[in-house]
Amino acid sequence: MECYEAIKRISKQTDKAILFHSATGKDSIVLLDMLTKHFAHVIPVFMYVVKDLQHVNTYIDWAQRKYNVRFIQTPHFALYSYIKSGFLGCEQNERQRLYRLQDIDTLIKQKTGTEWSFYGMKKTDSLNRRLMLGTYTDGMTNEKSRKCYPLADWNNARCLRYIEENGLIKPEKYGAEQSSGTSVNDAKYLRFLKEKHPDDLERVFEMFPHAKAILYEYEYNNQRNPTN
Repeated sequence: MECYEAIKRISKQTDKAILFHSATGKDSIVLLDMLTKHFAHVIPVFMYVVKDLQHVNTYIDWAQRKYNVRFIQTPHFALYSYIKSGFLGCEQNERQRLYRLQDIDTLIKQKTGTEWSFYGMKKTDSLNRRLMLGTYTDGMTNEKSRKCYPLADWNNARCLRYIEENGLIKPEKYGAEQSSGTSVNDAKYLRFLKEKHPDDLERVFEMFPHAKAILYEYEYNNQRNPTN
């Protein structure tokens, strides 16, 4: 398969790889398992919006034990813009510097002395990702930026099958169509936390107090229209 060939090809150049890992998502669970079979040193990077959520740490702890890796945790690039604008009532700093994913990728590579970074993005995720990945020669490798997307041609069903066949931890499911996410303005995500991890919800509300209104409106509308 092309995904394995891309991983093998890069592993012949270096024994170190960075993986931008969502902690709870199916793509990241699959890709970490793949990479650890070919690289001596895999460095998972988790970008948080609210740090140290219990349900996220469960996944990070599992991965660190299973693969003997150590996660780097760093603020999500979206968090910088949230702080700059005071999004959802978070503590505002108008002078906050903004970072893009590309900036964080570069900083992590410099910090770890690692050339290649891997991502779990797939063409089926969105039209934008399909167009971006379609510009690469093999549909998954950007030699110039030293980035690779081995799961580019996979779909969600294939990822779930890999997880089942290899006995890996099941991905978290926040909503009917969402397998992972940390969007503090997503009502389904907030509802999931309320039902499954109320302590985590309180941590979200501490940092983004106006998120309470999003959850309240969602639950109110569901009471009025329970079929929605």
